[in-house]
Amino acid sequence: MFKKMKPFFMLVTGLLFVMVLSGCSEMAIFDPKGPNAETLRDLIMLSIYFMIGIMVVVYVLFTFVIVKFRDRKGRGDKDYEPNMHGSTKLEIIWTIIPIIIVVLLSIPTVKALYELKEPPKETAHIEPIVIHATSADWKWIFSYPEENIETVNYVNVPEDRPVLFKITSADSMSSFWVPQIGGQVYGMPGMVNELYLQADEPGTYEGRNSNFTGQEMADHEFEFHALKEDEYEAWVKDTQENGEKLTEETYEKLMIPGTVDEMTFSSTHLDFVDHGIDSGVYALKVREKYGIEQNKHGHEEKVDLDELEPVKDVETHTDDSSSHHHHH
Repeated sequence: MFKKMKPFFMLVTGLLFVMVLSGCSEMAIFDPKGPNAETLRDLIMLSIYFMIGIMVVVYVLFTFVIVKFRDRKGRGDKDYEPNMHGSTKLEIIWTIIPIIIVVLLSIPTVKALYELKEPPKETAHIEPIVIHATSADWKWIFSYPEENIETVNYVNVPEDRPVLFKITSADSMSSFWVPQIGGQVYGMPGMVNELYLQADEPGTYEGRNSNFTGQEMADHEFEFHALKEDEYEAWVKDTQENGEKLTEETYEKLMIPGTVDEMTFSSTHLDFVDHGIDSGVYALKVREKYGIEQNKHGHEEKVDLDELEPVKDVETHTDDSSSHHHHH
């Protein structure tokens, strides 16, 4: 029986290996462009090697058992009584082995988790650029408080320099992720999660929300541009001098559920609201002001900011910053 099935088993195992390896080669996480992503890639590969090793051992033992204890000709049921007694020695072995595997996987995993909370070691002496990454259904808003710049659906950073992302959300819980640069971190209203990232070479990398948040979640993406230092400095200077100022009216419209194109401003929304403290109240009040029903969330594929008009006079703030608000 086994001899007849052996070619089948070998074919299935070979196909599985080909599928796994071909799939891995096309996945962005296996082509890291930053130290954070490299650490995660190495951790994933270590886990895969462990799993392949375990699979090989299981297949070998499985083959040994079905060959050694197969039903042979001439052996009747009355002639053979299986030994049903347990083996304490074997039970100890197959209890200890998984414990060893878990320990061996836990040590590098815990080490990596602590390592990823800090700036990359090779550039730890360089002051990081601070960028607030705010999710709003279904757009990404990036604020540079020190440069006084804000972008929507794209972010520019210089290569070989640490960037500290302060991640939050204006409404539903999201997940900030640039697979080739680093791991994902959740963004939630009323709190801030920090993530250090660094790009080792210039390029454009795809970023996205990896947490399901409704109808347009598939389009909740952004572009992560790693620029050469001089190109980044030139972009900052040009934006500061020529960029459009972000008005609160424009920012309110970004709170309406839907997608928008890339945008650039020479001021930030941090003058109006801090979503790391706000707990989603700002977005709810803005949507009420513009007549957006919460259960109709996601009825438009793309928001036309020019056509949006408030339907009633509703305060969008609960703090002193409400004095900045102009009614329409």
